[in-house]
Amino acid sequence: MSGPAAVQLRHQLPLLGWLVLVWILLWGTWSWANLLSGIAVALAVTVLLPLPAVVGGLRVRPVPLLGFLGHFLLDLVLSGAQVAWQALRPGRQRQSAIVRVRLRTDSDLLLTIIAQTVSLVPGSLVLDLDREERTIAVHLLHVRDLGHVELEKAGVLAMEDRVVRAFGSTAEIAALDPGSDLSPQGRSTP
Repeated sequence: MSGPAAVQLRHQLPLLGWLVLVWILLWGTWSWANLLSGIAVALAVTVLLPLPAVVGGLRVRPVPLLGFLGHFLLDLVLSGAQVAWQALRPGRQRQSAIVRVRLRTDSDLLLTIIAQTVSLVPGSLVLDLDREERTIAVHLLHVRDLGHVELEKAGVLAMEDRVVRAFGSTAEIAALDPGSDLSPQGRSTP
């Protein structure tokens, strides 16, 4: 078997394996009947409810990926400590904010990675992602002043930069350059 059908099957095998594993875990015991019925259910689900193809795919660049992961882990630790301090610290009511940031990438896959990464960092939560406008609305748990809001917006753009450099195509990386013809003029909106 070669050609498009073989490529499609190769991409479906991890999904099929995952669905069979979930089926067996749902039943709670391993048996040949559970394995065979899991395969039948997995095939039925993937044939009757096919997932759309991911356009463009994902390119992994090891060095930028390490930089992304390092910054992400540092953000997790520092933000987690800040949120814990804000929760335990006595004092007045803290200010929160909802900010909209205009992103430079338009890849569905990269936008999803960016939104998930921002949401996983304690103290921030993605409320909306507008695909057409390439804007992301983020709730910030604690902000001090407008300068801090701008700093948080810059942090979202820095996260986008690291994600695109780790996973984006050459054209998407080139679009990050503010002087590039591929880059939108405005970066963030109030």
